[in-house]
Amino acid sequence: MIKVTQVNNKKTALITGIGGQDGAYLAQLLLSKGYVVFGTSRDAGASSFSALTRLGIKGQVGLLSMAPHDFKSTLTVISKVQPDEIYHLAGQTSVGLSFEQPSETIESITIGTLNILEALRFLQLPAKFYHASSSECFGDTEGEPANEHTPFNPVSPYAVAKSAAHWLVRNYRDAHAMFAVNGILFNHESPLRPERFVTQKVVRAAYKIAQGSTDKLTLGALSISRDWGWAPEYVEAMWLMLQAELPEDFVIATGEANSLKDFVAQTFACFGLEWTQHVEHDDSLMRPNEIILSQGNPEKAKQLLGWQAERRMSNVVKELCAYEQGNSKC
Repeated sequence: MIKVTQVNNKKTALITGIGGQDGAYLAQLLLSKGYVVFGTSRDAGASSFSALTRLGIKGQVGLLSMAPHDFKSTLTVISKVQPDEIYHLAGQTSVGLSFEQPSETIESITIGTLNILEALRFLQLPAKFYHASSSECFGDTEGEPANEHTPFNPVSPYAVAKSAAHWLVRNYRDAHAMFAVNGILFNHESPLRPERFVTQKVVRAAYKIAQGSTDKLTLGALSISRDWGWAPEYVEAMWLMLQAELPEDFVIATGEANSLKDFVAQTFACFGLEWTQHVEHDDSLMRPNEIILSQGNPEKAKQLLGWQAERRMSNVVKELCAYEQGNSKC
C-alpha cells in the first residue's frame, strides 16, 4: 500500500467549483481534518453556495471569484492563496448540455485545467493538484469494468473535453515533474445533486407522487446501466490521492453496475409505489450517443489507497429517499 503522509493541520486547500456537490462535501472533509479551505466560483459575490449552507460550513471557508478559463484570473487567485493542495472540480458538468454548448464545454473544462497547470508551473508552486476526470472518458465499457489502463472512447463533447484535460494533467506531470493526478470517478450521488441529474429527478418525482401528485415521470432509456456510488465517500478518495507519496491516476467506483430501471423500481418501492404505473418513456430524452453500460474497476484504489466504496446502489437509493422524506441529513 502507498504510504500516506501525516496531514498537517495548517495545510491550505483551494477547491474550484466549491459550490457543487463534490466541492461542498470535499470542503466539509478538509475542514474536519484541520485544513484552511478556500473555494472559488466565477462570481463568488453573486453565488448562493447553497450546498455549503446546507452542510452548515459556508462561514468556515474563504470564497473567491475565479474564472479558470481566464489565465490572469487563475494566476491571481493561486498566487494569493498559495495553496498546498488544489482540487479542480469546476467546469460544465452536464453531458446532455455539452451537445448543445460544445464550445463552452471545451473551454470551461479543458482550458480551465490547462490554465491552472500553467499557473502552477509559472509560479513554481509545489502544490499538489487533483483533477476531476470522468468515467465518461471511457464511453461504453461493453461488459468489462474499466480500469486505469482501459482506452478512452469519448462519445460526447463533455467526454472529449474531460479526456483532453486528463491527458494535459498526465503531460504536465511527466514533463514538469508536478504532483498532478486524475481521479476517474464513476457516478456518485447525494441529496446535493441538482434535479437535472436523473437520480434526483427520479427520487423527487417519486416522492411527489407518493404525496398525491398525479404527474407522470418521463425518462429516456431505462436499459442503461451505471456504477452508482455515494458522493461523501468519493471525496475521501480525492483527498487520499493527494496524500500518497507518488502521483498516480485512479478509477473510483463501486465496481457494481445497475440499470436505470432497477434504480427507478427501488426508488418507487421506497415510497410504497409500483413504478410501472407512474413512469413513461420518451426517446427525445436520450443522448445522441447513449452509453449503455458504464462500470468501473476500483481495485487499484483499494490496493494502493486503502479506499473502497461502502454504499452500493441500493444503499444510495435508501439514503436519497430518506433525505427526501426528511429523515436524514446531507
